[in-house]
Amino acid sequence: MSLMIPADAVQLEAQIREPKGVSRGAVIVCHPHPVYGGTMDNKVVYRAARAAREAGFIAIRFNFRGVGGSTGQFDHGIGEKDDVASVINWLEKNYTGLPLALVGYSFGAWVGLQVGCRDQRIRALAGLGLPLDLYDFEFLIDNPKPAICIVGTRDEFCSQESLQRLAGRLPASSVVHPIGNADHFFTDKVEVVENLIFNFFEDLRLDQETP
Repeated sequence: MSLMIPADAVQLEAQIREPKGVSRGAVIVCHPHPVYGGTMDNKVVYRAARAAREAGFIAIRFNFRGVGGSTGQFDHGIGEKDDVASVINWLEKNYTGLPLALVGYSFGAWVGLQVGCRDQRIRALAGLGLPLDLYDFEFLIDNPKPAICIVGTRDEFCSQESLQRLAGRLPASSVVHPIGNADHFFTDKVEVVENLIFNFFEDLRLDQETP
């Protein structure tokens, strides 16, 4: 289903898909950098949403402000955080009582995971292609929520040194999963990412988790 979600002064274009049967929760998926062609139709974003849906979750993809049919303009990660919060608010209003989780890819991980870490309504997190050499992800160190970080060993924007340094400081609730020979775009490895996301959400028991 296509829809527009209000986010203060802008409107966000979104796609929402529901699983077969009873929904276990809802997952928001945030796309890569708008300036470099990132949209909700990015293949990694699409496959991550599909994996969450196959695991029994409502999956919602949306375009950040200024992308596709979303109004407004790129705001360097500031307004984009408001976009994420607005999607969370919309889900809480329209799917009352369902636990929420968030997936972010690249720029979408930097923006989305910041919001997800501090918003108690978000119960679990997944970060794909974390660009650790471009953005500060120190906020993940204090995150007590179940989380998975999936990064290619040949990611152009995340050196293995940066990844190991972060991994050594993450809490026990977070898991880092490197994908061998994968670049930042997960070229020829998207299916691996999809399977990891499916397994992560399949194993989650959010009704038992406490943020």
